[in-house]
Amino acid sequence: MPQISMMPGCRFNGIRREGPSGLTISLQKRHKVARCPQCRRRSTTVHGYYHRRPADLPIAGRPVRLDLRVRRYVCGNAGCRRRTFGEKVPMLVAPSAQRTKRLAKAQARTGIALGGAAGSRLSRQMAMPVSGDTILRLVRLLPEPTPSTPTIIGVDDWAMKKRLRYGTIIVDLQRHRPIDLLPDRTAETVIEWLGSRPGIEIVARDRSTEYRRAITIGARNAVQIADRWHLLHNTRQMVERWAAGAYARLRRLPELSSPKATKTRRIKAFRRLRSDADVASESRTRRLMQYNDARRRYLAGEAIMAISRATGLSPTTVRKFAYADTFPERAVRATPTSIIDPYLPLLRSRLANGCENGLQLWRECRDLGYGGSAGQIHRWLQDHRTAPSKHAPHRTDDTAPPAPRTQNPVSIPSPKQLAWLIVKAPETRSIEEANAILQISQDRDAAILIRIVRRFVDLVRRVGTKAHDAGPVFDDWLLGAKRCGLRPVETFAAGLQHDGDAVRAALETSWSSAQVEGQVNKLKLLKRSMYGRGNLELLRRRLILAP
Repeated sequence: MPQISMMPGCRFNGIRREGPSGLTISLQKRHKVARCPQCRRRSTTVHGYYHRRPADLPIAGRPVRLDLRVRRYVCGNAGCRRRTFGEKVPMLVAPSAQRTKRLAKAQARTGIALGGAAGSRLSRQMAMPVSGDTILRLVRLLPEPTPSTPTIIGVDDWAMKKRLRYGTIIVDLQRHRPIDLLPDRTAETVIEWLGSRPGIEIVARDRSTEYRRAITIGARNAVQIADRWHLLHNTRQMVERWAAGAYARLRRLPELSSPKATKTRRIKAFRRLRSDADVASESRTRRLMQYNDARRRYLAGEAIMAISRATGLSPTTVRKFAYADTFPERAVRATPTSIIDPYLPLLRSRLANGCENGLQLWRECRDLGYGGSAGQIHRWLQDHRTAPSKHAPHRTDDTAPPAPRTQNPVSIPSPKQLAWLIVKAPETRSIEEANAILQISQDRDAAILIRIVRRFVDLVRRVGTKAHDAGPVFDDWLLGAKRCGLRPVETFAAGLQHDGDAVRAALETSWSSAQVEGQVNKLKLLKRSMYGRGNLELLRRRLILAP
């Protein structure tokens, strides 16, 4: 039993049952001597005894409480102001504490992992009952690890409340550990933090101008590295802006014939009801008015954010409208697969033979395994009849007549999807994706854009042993991009040139902000587990003290 108790510095006296499931362990300090906390004089004269009952770690799933018999000694120094004092058991329990140090540490670790409320619920199940507020207080009392001097760090922002309040996270890239959380993402705060740590040599960051200015001032000798993922992300955004402006022109390109295209699928959707067509027409008219308003304001010199506040549109929508030379029509959705697709050859063959009876066609398809309703066959037949059905009752046709078009626009991916396909490695594209790239490559500007973007993406992705000549290759690419004649590409290239040293360092070294993004995800998990109510200091402690 003394081995089971393992009470440091104490002698085991006994154990008894407390209530239906609890245990009480009786203890007493081994040595009958103590020092006066005032004059530090040793004393062996016992004045009396009192009992302390702190909670301890559970045993076999049972809550445990200690019955610690404490001696009160008499101070033998006549000049000391204290006449009596109680003995201390520093390895077991702190003065005036209601729980042992090891129990407090276990509950605090639970709070670091789960937070206050969740940690309290788990602690009750583990026979260590405690309130959520006490768990958070114990977390705040835990000592922080001794900070080491970082030399290679990553910096990024994180949202306390999206679009309203942001902070800054700093990560030691060598130790893979977060170092600090700052209350905002302004250059002044980062400059102050960097100024107190002069040993920093490398800083990985995104392409934020605030962080670039802060590092330039606060760590003058540090090498700045632009994150490669953000370079690719900014590239895709640039391609999407161009595609949104040129989308109407790309849809008018002649469709390329694909030898591998399937002939057993519908090439267009079923006809819509007149009411649906009216709703679509009203939506297009509303979007056209918004486009004209945003475009007029942008050409008059208003900023994107100012237009967004004035019109109530999101900045992304305003930016898309402002950069589009023509109204960006909605993308034509690809026709989805249908249950009747496997039976289209039979339907076309019977239709060519003059059979326009929907029920008869349905019965023939059903005999071959078709499991759908006759309504699908009738809807398909509705667009292929040579004359109205003789057996159909006379009623007003509620379907919308097909709109007259001089040229049927080609169905191509949306601007966002086109941006993904252009940035995507060619060897990973599917046949349909490769055909989409070939389709838009008929446009001269699109061909130039694809060539420039692919060259830059390949340069970013070959970091490592093949990156020894990345600097000269980037300079050559930059020269060509600035003279390509495409405004979005030239603007993007000008931004890269302004941040040229950080981009070259990103292409020539292996450091990046990938670790920082992972720590931001971890921070989001901690923040959301507290339902967004945790303050900055509590979030900082939980992040830094997390295992």
